[in-house]
Amino acid sequence: MDRRHFLITAAAGLAAFPAAAQAIVPMARLSQYFNEIRTLEASFTQYNDDGSRSAGTLYIRRPGRARFEYDPPDQSLVMAGGGQVAIFDGRSNKSTPEQYPLKRTPLYIILERNVDLARRNMVIGHFGDDQSTTLVAQDPDAPQNGRVELVFRNEPLTLAGWTVVDGGGSRTRVQLNRIKLGGQLPPSLFSIPNEINSRGRR
Repeated sequence: MDRRHFLITAAAGLAAFPAAAQAIVPMARLSQYFNEIRTLEASFTQYNDDGSRSAGTLYIRRPGRARFEYDPPDQSLVMAGGGQVAIFDGRSNKSTPEQYPLKRTPLYIILERNVDLARRNMVIGHFGDDQSTTLVAQDPDAPQNGRVELVFRNEPLTLAGWTVVDGGGSRTRVQLNRIKLGGQLPPSLFSIPNEINSRGRR
């Protein structure tokens, strides 16, 4: 499975987003939500555009670090750390990952040290109802890096998941469950060099 559809996108145009609905949670509160997170652990289910589905565990240690472990038998792994995103494909590049600057991926929006969703005209859609709020964001200086649609439950405010849309219109949706905030996550969990060395010894 091509994990690039999960994180590395090239959005060519903007979809039409609902304008009539009033967004329940303001952008300032959504930014505050991310800035209050130090560590996060959750299970995730990934729904791919080709109809396939995969699952795993997400670990986040802000700022700048994330780890998506896919459940066996899938040996794929997506990591963010040291300003890079590494994609280990369990089938084709088990020990040598594809790497991209974190700033070129939608993950940077939620992993940067000081999240401010209202700055730089990053938000291109913001709407919701009494149950959920959706925020659509992309880097206005590099729209070719893709866009991400973040979905939040309103009460209590919780990140429910996101959808990444690529330039061809393919959508990859990630749903989060059993979110746990706080706790200790060791830096080694997000070390790309350590993962490369570990996989090379297998």
